[in-house]
Amino acid sequence: MNDYYIPFTEEMKRDYTILVPTMLPMHFRMIINVLSTYGYKMALLDKSGPEIAATGLKYVHNDTCYPAILVIGQFIDALQSGKYDPDKVALIYFQTGGGCRASNYVSLLRKALQKAGYGHVPVITFSFQGIEKHPGFQIGVKQLLSIACAVLYGDLLMTLVNQTKPYELQAGEAQRRANLWTERLGHELGTNPKAALHRLKKNYRAILKDFASIEREERDTVRVGVVGEIFVKYSPLGNNNLEDFLVREGAEVDMPGLLDFLLYCVYNNVMDHRLYRRNSLASYVVYCVAYRYLLHCKHVMIRCIREQGVFRAPTPFEETVKLGDGYLGIGAKMGEGWLLTSEMLELIHSGAENIVCTQPFGCLPNHICGKGMMKPIKDRNPNVNIVAIDYDAGATRVNQENRLKLMLANARRIQVEKARSAS
Repeated sequence: MNDYYIPFTEEMKRDYTILVPTMLPMHFRMIINVLSTYGYKMALLDKSGPEIAATGLKYVHNDTCYPAILVIGQFIDALQSGKYDPDKVALIYFQTGGGCRASNYVSLLRKALQKAGYGHVPVITFSFQGIEKHPGFQIGVKQLLSIACAVLYGDLLMTLVNQTKPYELQAGEAQRRANLWTERLGHELGTNPKAALHRLKKNYRAILKDFASIEREERDTVRVGVVGEIFVKYSPLGNNNLEDFLVREGAEVDMPGLLDFLLYCVYNNVMDHRLYRRNSLASYVVYCVAYRYLLHCKHVMIRCIREQGVFRAPTPFEETVKLGDGYLGIGAKMGEGWLLTSEMLELIHSGAENIVCTQPFGCLPNHICGKGMMKPIKDRNPNVNIVAIDYDAGATRVNQENRLKLMLANARRIQVEKARSAS
């Protein structure tokens, strides 16, 4: 056990505030709403700006993974802000149990807290691998089902916002409705999780109907897919508000959902047992059940979107797995692994041939499975327009945006050439 490990006790649950780092604002707000109904007081950190990275670099070596620098910087910035009582807060760090930041950086966070004078602050490791025990933070099956539903709803809302925002007549209307649904669904999931599961299809249809009623107009846009390391892919803090920048530049953003990453993690455990006999038979059965359940939930979403007919449905996960055949084996599962390559192919298959591959500078899994796979993908898909963008404390936003503008200019040129050849 780590020397700096402080357990989150049952007594702490009564009056401690748990600080949550930013990544997917809608998803995380819904999850926080779910957990608040079980007695947890939680706060989502949403502060951004260069001072977050600067704070992280005070306590972490600059060769450390950029997402870790940002998350640690955001935590310490919040503790130093005076907004929270350092003696009545805990931090939560999400882990998959894999390599890199996924498991090792909790120790790095605790060492940074020690250096900053907050070594007494508990760090809760939210993991399905049972890496640590925290008596005051116990998540049962009921809560896990509610959180899974929150991920599903979050993915749907993110998809609808991205497909509506570039065309809405009243700017901000799609995000406003998404925020209202986030609050409503978070409360519903927390207060009555069993009923919420039965209401999935009904809620999907209600959300789709609501977004379809938003007034919009046809505009000349370029469809751009976004893939990459999970934090810089999703977090506005990590990618310098990439989605907003692309929309301002006349793009429609297409981003695979968080559920696919969860399915990827579960699927890897299923395949580990089949290929290498890792995990016990009981664990294998649990992973198989979880995999089928999550697949079913995504299929329901896809059917509802297709029935409604206004919006584009995501690709079924089973198809995403198969798309990677001949490019990268499923044994390449460090970080985002084979999923990163498959998501690029998924976007191409669905018609989004312009892709931004986001990666922390020096991230080995991303440089191999993302940037390293660009040439094989382009060789077999000559119309593809991919740009890899590095995010790092030393990288300038101007340079990143200039590279994105070049990619968009190339996308528009290709779009014009296709229109001419079609006519």
